[in-house]
Amino acid sequence: MSKDERFDVVVIGAGPNGMTTAAYLAKCGLSVCVLEERTECGGACETQEPIPGVRIFPHAMLMYASPAPGFEQLELHKHGFRMNWSPHDVLTENTDFACTDGWRPITDKDKLGWAKLGGLLGTPPFTRDLMRATFWCPPHPPEVEVTDENVPYMQVYKQHQPDIWTHELREMTMLDLLDEHCETEHFKTAMAFAAWASGAAGHWEGVAIPAVTSVQLLTLPNTGNRSIPRGGLHGYFHAIHRAAVSHGAVVRTCCPVDEILIEDGRAVGVRLRETAAMGGRTIRANKAVIAAIDVHQAFLKMVGPRHLDPGVIQKIKDVSLKNQTLYVSVFHTKTPLKLNAKFASHQEAKGIGSGPGRTPQLGVYPCDSREIYYENVADVDGHKGQPVVPAERVMWFHGPPQTFDPTDCQASYKRGYISNAFEVAVTSPDLHKEGEDALDRYKAEMDAYMRKAYSQMVDGLDDANLIHHWSATGRDVEFRNTGLIGGTWCGSRHDEDQLWTNRPIQELARYRTPIEGLYHAHQTSGHPGGLCLMAIPYNLMHILIEDGIAEPGDWWYASPWYIPQHGKISARRG
Repeated sequence: MSKDERFDVVVIGAGPNGMTTAAYLAKCGLSVCVLEERTECGGACETQEPIPGVRIFPHAMLMYASPAPGFEQLELHKHGFRMNWSPHDVLTENTDFACTDGWRPITDKDKLGWAKLGGLLGTPPFTRDLMRATFWCPPHPPEVEVTDENVPYMQVYKQHQPDIWTHELREMTMLDLLDEHCETEHFKTAMAFAAWASGAAGHWEGVAIPAVTSVQLLTLPNTGNRSIPRGGLHGYFHAIHRAAVSHGAVVRTCCPVDEILIEDGRAVGVRLRETAAMGGRTIRANKAVIAAIDVHQAFLKMVGPRHLDPGVIQKIKDVSLKNQTLYVSVFHTKTPLKLNAKFASHQEAKGIGSGPGRTPQLGVYPCDSREIYYENVADVDGHKGQPVVPAERVMWFHGPPQTFDPTDCQASYKRGYISNAFEVAVTSPDLHKEGEDALDRYKAEMDAYMRKAYSQMVDGLDDANLIHHWSATGRDVEFRNTGLIGGTWCGSRHDEDQLWTNRPIQELARYRTPIEGLYHAHQTSGHPGGLCLMAIPYNLMHILIEDGIAEPGDWWYASPWYIPQHGKISARRG
């Protein structure tokens, strides 16, 4: 093999953004090389196997992508994608929320308000259009003034549900919006917490609709409703990987990039680190280099200040990749976890549970009021140390075991019982006032703290029943999934300059960079933030078509809310 190789496009990073971008471009007939630093691809979509036969999800496990055009455009069903569909009807399902005094029901106003915001009450329902308008659409060109009349989700509401459309809508928090359309405090609190964990937080101004829709991607029957891929998000990623390879993409692991090569102001390839499996080699790009890694690695390390304006460099430095992270726990027990007396009779009367052990459905706890929500937010984002919220008031989320395929160990395991993930928001390790290794140093105490928090609802986490407590501290999660930590809507410095077209750096907002031929395909600078799979690659494709990099076939269709940049090739076909 020669020292230098040449492809049309070189993609840095083989997580969901990088691999999906490679699949799109390879399907366009381009030669594509994907380079991954780690020993395997997948990023946050990974699984782990702590003991033989037990597969657990240390981070991403829920599908925030059901409306994505990529399912059809990349024909993922041909590449092994399968999903357990759980389309409960939000209007009729008898849903209760867990509070410190037990289960509290939600009202018809809660259900109808939530359904209305999600487009279910339209004739016909417009949920998929709303989700695509919010996430699967590139920002408008810089010459286009963003107004209430042309923001995509505002257009959808104006057409299908005009009584929601108001000039104040784009300035609201999610809690403001729920106060108008829903009723019970525990419902609003649970949704705000889910949004905080999923993308745009419930208390941030100006992102009410992205916050609502990031949760509704999981809850509404025609988009997700707790449905997950078979094999978890790792199973989903395998389909993306197969799609890319089937169209000719070359994928190389253990190949960290040391430098993005720039000649005469244009990105022309990459040089691999000396310690890479192909140490020190140069890989040339005829058309483009795409950095599908966080904004700091891409521009502060691989590009460097000599190729960028000092103002842009400072803006990149100002974007913190550190916000909350998650402390993830999975339990292996001798007997199944059971709801304690305060909660058990209610679910037993309804016959709720899954698998041979009738694993209880838990969701978010405790949902009493937004005061508890704000107490947890302040502890994580303000206190920035070991948790001081009493374990009895820690807000946590339990992944839905009822959506797992019966062949998955979370649904059935013969040598004991495996829980699905329990997750608590904690301070990012880099912002911990005792140092970034603090969460690891306190791991035993943190594990005990987490078990005490979960034991507010469930029995079975005592020493006599517990075989293993597998936990991923914030540092564990960040070490594996650096990009995902900066993957909230704000990336993480929320203010008005990060709303859609400008987030978080105007020079990078539309995926182009100040360097010709270099594009950025990552949530730390591009729309959208959060966990909307296939959104950034789909949105980026519009820009690559505009620049003449990609020429897709008839399988491609652009977002109906996309506005082409003046003087560029339109990504609309025909």
